[in-house]
Formats: sequence, C-alpha cells, structure tokens
Amino acid sequence: MRLHSYFRSSASYRVRIALRLKGLEYEYCPVHLVKKEHLVAQFRALNPDALVPVLQLDDHTLTQSLAICEYLDETIPEPPLLPADAWGRSRVRALALSIACEIHPLNNLRVLRYLTDEVGASEEVKNRWYRHWVESGLLAFEAQLGQKLPAGRFCYGDAPTLADICLVPQIFNALRFQCDLKPLARIMEIYETCMALEAFQLAAPGAQPDAA
Repeated sequence: MRLHSYFRSSASYRVRIALRLKGLEYEYCPVHLVKKEHLVAQFRALNPDALVPVLQLDDHTLTQSLAICEYLDETIPEPPLLPADAWGRSRVRALALSIACEIHPLNNLRVLRYLTDEVGASEEVKNRWYRHWVESGLLAFEAQLGQKLPAGRFCYGDAPTLADICLVPQIFNALRFQCDLKPLARIMEIYETCMALEAFQLAAPGAQPDAA
C-alpha cells in the first residue's frame, strides 16, 4: 500500500487519519505541491486530476480522499468510519461533505495560487478570501452539530467518523491562516478530543516525512 501525499494537503491528511484509525501500514510517497511535483507527467499518469492523495494497492489506484476513506471502511470494517444505520450514515456524510465540498474547494492551494498569480490578488486579499470562506463554512458546520445528532465526544457519538476525519485537517489549516475560531466552541472541543488520539497525532502534518 503506497500513499502519495503532501504533508499539508487537507485531503491527504484525511486519508492518513483513516489509515491510522484502521491500523494500516503504508509506504509514504511525498509529492511536493509547492514545487509542483503533482504536475509532472509521471504523477498525472497516476491521477489525471493532478491532485493528492493517491492510494495504490497492488494493481489498483484510488483517488479522491472520501472515496478512498469509504473504500477502506468497506474493505476493513473495524473500526467503522460510518454508522451502521442509513440515517446515521447520511448525517455523517453530510457533515463530511460540508467541509470537503463546500469549504475546502474554495481555499485549496490551486485556487489560492490562481487568485495571486492570475487574478493579481495581494497576499492580504488572498488571506481575507481564505478566512471568509473557512469561517462562514465552519459556522454552518457548528450549527449542523446542534441539529439533533447523537450526543458524544465526536461529531457523531463517541467514536471518530468520516466527519471528524474531514474536520480536523480543516481546523489545522484554519489555525495556520489565523481564522477566528472563537465562536466554534463545539468544533474546538471535538478537535481537541481527536488530537488526543494517537491515530490523529500520527497523521498530523508535522509527523510526516516531508514536513518542512
């Protein structure tokens, strides 16, 4: 099992958490996004989207972080990343997608690069863009956590799920960009609970071989 990853990539971070929660060993293959190693032909042959993560298993190549996480959950069911019931799975997926589809695409590296390199946005404007979409998106996420979800220490109950796997990398980046997280009391409680677990610690950007 080989994971093509960049240490600060939110999407790669999600898959690293899932792999660690499942107790799986893997070979770490760094792809430096700032040096544009994801744009070379060799990597594009693995993933035409030119994005990390990419997970290679024998003759199979998997892309898209949530698809990879669900593949791992279906093939290695313990511990589960999704609830056993259909309603619960839908709620957890909705939380995960709120980050993966509504927040993350607006502030990933290629969007920020386009803002500065093509649109001509200043560093200040780029950072203001980033903080606006992250802060507004996380406020919506915080509100979703209050919508009759099962009580517990994590986003959904007392065990980490796909929702927590998506939340933690987004908070890591929000802290990097000095977003205002004061209104997010429940989110930050969940973040601290997750980061107390070894799986989340081992998956963290600073623990990766390519950490700068």
